Amino acid sequence: MKQSLYIYNSGDLKRKDNTLRFTNYEGEKRDVPIERISDIYVMSEMSFNTAFLNYISKYGISIHFFNYYNYYTGSYYPKDALLAGGLLVKQAEYYSDYEKRLQLAKKFLQAAAENIYRNLRYYNGRGKDVESQMKEIDRLRNTLSNAETIEMLMGIEGNIRQHYYAAWNAIVNQEINFNKRVMHPPDNMINSLISFVNSLIYAKTLSEVYHTQLNPTISYLHEPGARRFSLCLDISEIFKPLIGDRLIFSLLNKRQITEDSFTKELNFLHLKQDASKLIATELEKRLRTTIMHKGLGRKVSYQYLIRLEAYKLVKHLLGEKEYEGFTIWW
Repeated sequence: MKQSLYIYNSGDLKRKDNTLRFTNYEGEKRDVPIERISDIYVMSEMSFNTAFLNYISKYGISIHFFNYYNYYTGSYYPKDALLAGGLLVKQAEYYSDYEKRLQLAKKFLQAAAENIYRNLRYYNGRGKDVESQMKEIDRLRNTLSNAETIEMLMGIEGNIRQHYYAAWNAIVNQEINFNKRVMHPPDNMINSLISFVNSLIYAKTLSEVYHTQLNPTISYLHEPGARRFSLCLDISEIFKPLIGDRLIFSLLNKRQITEDSFTKELNFLHLKQDASKLIATELEKRLRTTIMHKGLGRKVSYQYLIRLEAYKLVKHLLGEKEYEGFTIWW
């Protein structure tokens, strides 16, 4: 089974026969067979050449880059191997037709809101009093279908998340004093943690979309823009509650991540390397978790659920089956 490769403290990355060789700043070498790698996450400064990029492109391997503050800075995306001009035309058509775009945007947010609600219901049933937030979110998500514009949808989504994040103080068994989501830049350890985990899920979604015929720059909920794969933002909204938030709750409640995991002198913007590695390791474990898929009648991993979501969108765009966003049923 292929796995994601996370690189820390590597000074050089190059091809050696059918393996990738990493050489760190102390001169230590590590070889990894190319067949075992699904995508690469570079978490430190690293040098490589075009021959290396050509080599990994043959295997359809994407590289995702993060800076010193664990902030996602961009991806190397190999040449599309599954080009489909007809689907590209359909993708653009569904964006250009505002009503079609709005209906898809609603589907993404309705699924995301359902998964948020399920998270709260899960913890409410385990002694965490989040009943008031559940009621407000339930009320708000029922208004999504009546939204007449993308802006109205985003406004409702913002209110849903405001109530959702207010419940985190009850869910998390640490004094976090979490009041609101701040991203640019994060202003406390919880916001830094959310930003890092969400960026990993966004990058993972990009890796999965690459293996479909979808163009990752044409989106419906988020406005397409320069220098971002906005369709991955759409799809990852659905999976952040299931994969990202539940991971964060687990890490915090087990005290695997605390204030000591961050550099306090940098206002908790910088996640220490050991903590970053732990989060990446735990995320990969979660992505390999399998569930019995109701539609397919077989077990699939959380990671493969992301690719299935992209396939469902393809069928919708081609008029084969109306899209319904993935929702937690357990």
